[in-house]
Amino acid sequence: MAREFTSVGVVGLGTMGAGIVEVFARNGIDVVAVEISDAALDRGRANLTGSTDRAVARGKLTEADRDALLARVTFAVGLDALHSVDLVIEAVPEHLDLKQRLFAELDRVCKPEAILATNTSSLSVTEISVATARPNQVVGIHFFNPAPVMKLVEVVRTVVTSADVVADVEALCGRLGKVDVTISDRAGFIANALLFGYLNHAVDMFESRYATREDIDAAMKLGCGLPMGPLALMDLIGLDTAYEILDTMYRRGGRDRRHAPVPLLKQMVTAGLLGRKSGRGFYTYERPGSPKVVPDEQTPTTTEPAVSDAAVTKIGIVGSGTMATGIIEVFAKAGYEVVSVTRGAEQSAKVFEAVQTSLNKGVVRGRLSEADRDAALGRINWSATLDHLADVDLVVEAVVEELSVKKALFASLDEICKPGVVLATTTSSLPVIEVAMATQRPADVVGLHFFNPAPAMPLVEIVRTIRTSAETIATAQAVSATLGKTGVVCGDRSGFIVNALLFPYLNDAVRMLEASYSTTDDIDHAMKLGCGYPMGPFELLDVVGLDVALAIQRELYLELREPGFAPAPLLEHLVTAGYLGRKTGRGFRDHTRR
Repeated sequence: MAREFTSVGVVGLGTMGAGIVEVFARNGIDVVAVEISDAALDRGRANLTGSTDRAVARGKLTEADRDALLARVTFAVGLDALHSVDLVIEAVPEHLDLKQRLFAELDRVCKPEAILATNTSSLSVTEISVATARPNQVVGIHFFNPAPVMKLVEVVRTVVTSADVVADVEALCGRLGKVDVTISDRAGFIANALLFGYLNHAVDMFESRYATREDIDAAMKLGCGLPMGPLALMDLIGLDTAYEILDTMYRRGGRDRRHAPVPLLKQMVTAGLLGRKSGRGFYTYERPGSPKVVPDEQTPTTTEPAVSDAAVTKIGIVGSGTMATGIIEVFAKAGYEVVSVTRGAEQSAKVFEAVQTSLNKGVVRGRLSEADRDAALGRINWSATLDHLADVDLVVEAVVEELSVKKALFASLDEICKPGVVLATTTSSLPVIEVAMATQRPADVVGLHFFNPAPAMPLVEIVRTIRTSAETIATAQAVSATLGKTGVVCGDRSGFIVNALLFPYLNDAVRMLEASYSTTDDIDHAMKLGCGYPMGPFELLDVVGLDVALAIQRELYLELREPGFAPAPLLEHLVTAGYLGRKTGRGFRDHTRR
């Protein structure tokens, strides 16, 4: 039978510590909240009362419940106040020597049967535990910020942690209304091990001026449905905290370069640019601690495109697949005249039927009037020859992802289209420059990577090559805005922004599973509940297709040549065995029974 915890102690009353105090007190458990000095205690008390007062103001807590919650908390200076508690959780800064000294003192002060827990997000729980004479009673209980809101708790067992201790803590998490995932003591646990490689990669993109901070963040929010962009999230976490986590993971996790902190990160920490807590990080904030971003020297002076798209009225779209069909619909609804070029009348009929069906669904769902549907269909002209693109202002190709096919197509477009026409490829993985150099006008060639389904997804990646002109980029931005899309500009590298950041994260999750570190369910729970992701990595891999993920990861590895980007062998084996995800009914999960 699980142990009954009647009182707990929390050491360290910063944002995280105060949040942990609130979690326990909300659930009827008496808490002894400890700090190192009277001043620190007053700050901790203010953190707790501020959080509970905000909960009352938002209607999530009654005044009576708030008062009862606060009555369960005893504030004290010094560890001696913890002599009779059943469990202690520390939430002090992420320095191993500090935590080891603290645990040695807790071992002396606390009663023999008390469990000692660390909220560390990256340090070795084992190394912390050996500072005590009771390592079998030391466990990691990693809450996520803000602790009162986030549902996930990572329970970290060492090789000597008692099974009873782990079971008791798991039961306690359930009492607190949390979802726990129990894992072994490895660098970064689950969530941070997957999250921080992705965040570090985003900082590297920004440092190399591959894309702006705004475009990187917008790409991941709009392209993946994430609650925050990676650079804004780094500011929220704190760049000093992020640096310490990455550095620890690099040293403890096999020195994977994906976790080696990008030099810019260390420079910003040294300069005191720590994110929201200091008022400035990747963004500048109204004041320290404020979430409100204010303009700074890096903020674009305008969000409007550099030129209008007034000269672009007629669009040519080449292709007959799902992506081409969606793009035709997007341009036609936006008021452009469209020339759809397919291989023949039969293909044109299929594309017309698909566009009409999609527009009809829009009418049924109340998103489109019948008049607007009819007007959009009336703007589309159907053709089986490229010659009808001679008078268009912009061509968008959406043909098969084969370089030879695209190069041949662009060579033909170069001969047919009038001078100054922007030629755009929707490729998601091929080098745009190779397509551009198949023409005599590489300055007019740009990548326009729409996301599937094109009518619904609000993002377009605008890919500039080393030869793309500023005017071509500006036109692409203006057209994207007219379509109601957010156009993010990036360089011509494998994966662009979204795929370059997304698929290595997915690959890391496969490696974690491959190492038997955790289960697919726990890894998915960790990323959804701990990071607010709309889908866990294995859910997403099954939707995207394991073969697609493998192909993209191979391209990234071939370009970057970093060992950390090499496709996980498990992913290779599953694809070879025909486990491709939902499309085949089997992937990381069995979809045939659903």
